[in-house]
Amino acid sequence: MRFLYPLLALNLLAAATYAQTAPIIPDIALPETPLATGAAVAPLVTSKEDKPNFIPVPVLFYQQETGFGYGGAILPVWRFGQDTTVRKSNARLIAWYTQKKQSTIQLTHTIFTPDEKFYLAGELSQYDLSFFYYGLGNHTRSSDESTIGYKLFVFDEKVMPRITAHNLYAGVRYRLTNTSKVRVIEDISESRPSLFRQLPEQEQRGGIVSGVGPSVLYEGRDNVLATYRGVYLDAHALFMGKGLGSDYKFQRYQLDLRYFRPLLGSTNTILALQYLGQFHAGSVPFRELAGIGANIGGSLYNNAGLMRGLYESRFRGRQMMTAQAEVRQRLFWRIDGAAFIGAGQVGDKVGEYSLGDTKLAGGAGLRFRFNRRDRLNIRLDYAGGTDTAPSIYFAVGEAF
Repeated sequence: MRFLYPLLALNLLAAATYAQTAPIIPDIALPETPLATGAAVAPLVTSKEDKPNFIPVPVLFYQQETGFGYGGAILPVWRFGQDTTVRKSNARLIAWYTQKKQSTIQLTHTIFTPDEKFYLAGELSQYDLSFFYYGLGNHTRSSDESTIGYKLFVFDEKVMPRITAHNLYAGVRYRLTNTSKVRVIEDISESRPSLFRQLPEQEQRGGIVSGVGPSVLYEGRDNVLATYRGVYLDAHALFMGKGLGSDYKFQRYQLDLRYFRPLLGSTNTILALQYLGQFHAGSVPFRELAGIGANIGGSLYNNAGLMRGLYESRFRGRQMMTAQAEVRQRLFWRIDGAAFIGAGQVGDKVGEYSLGDTKLAGGAGLRFRFNRRDRLNIRLDYAGGTDTAPSIYFAVGEAF
């Protein structure tokens, strides 16, 4: 989503006065010293650095298809137990309402249980949104822009026990979406109907998509909010069918691979890389197709923003592959900078891909370290891409 933020900076600076600023605690456990015989065991004391921070972040934006919007976000970060080798869990609750009566309530979470025995991640959200729609495929035209709207409910959860001593998890993922009140708000022109009206009638009505499948995760990042070093690999499959209450029967396979490392001998400069491929078989409704230009967040792409600079799902297709690279640079005080570029493509079949049809996006932006202790950043990016004019993007947390 494209966002313009004329007042956000002043609000963030005011909130920063109350944000926690303790130094980052290294994720390394010191060896325990054996207790002397007969010594009393001191009670465990929760460190102030591990208490959640519930300071709200104000949200204000403008978009052509929504008008002015306003709301807020609450971003707690915490650790279960006293073991500092356990990575911190986090949640994100964002709610906003717009001048044209659209709204979003989105709750996402990433949880490491005590001793990291389980990894839980998911989303519970309700959207009432409008979008520009350009049709399907890798060759849609900006001149075919129309406006559609729908309501969307999302429940998505991964439950994954750890299966090795470090970082490797395997379990199950369940995803439910319900798309309702689908409508064309504005056609291409008075004489040209929206391409959305060409979709099968069932897709124009929306419906329920429900699927379950296996999931494997290697979570080797040092910090899930703003990573300095490590590898992240998520591979999962979802099987949607009537036996699970789904109105559509299809399969989805997704691979998400990310790599992070410091450059120039310090964590002042970080290189971040990501590849994501999503592939479908069966009868996939339009809203469940893979889309490049994904900035709204949520669980579908593991809370990643794909190809900032492209409009939301500017290109939709059954098969999608995309890659992006970003260099993150510490600047001064709580301010960091970033430059990024992304490339991707959608198609009915992967074999239809060609180098000349690759879509590009890129830009640069600033990061405000809202919570220095936990590396929780607020980001503001300026980016553009294929058939999308440059815009300002605001979000909580890094893009990936």
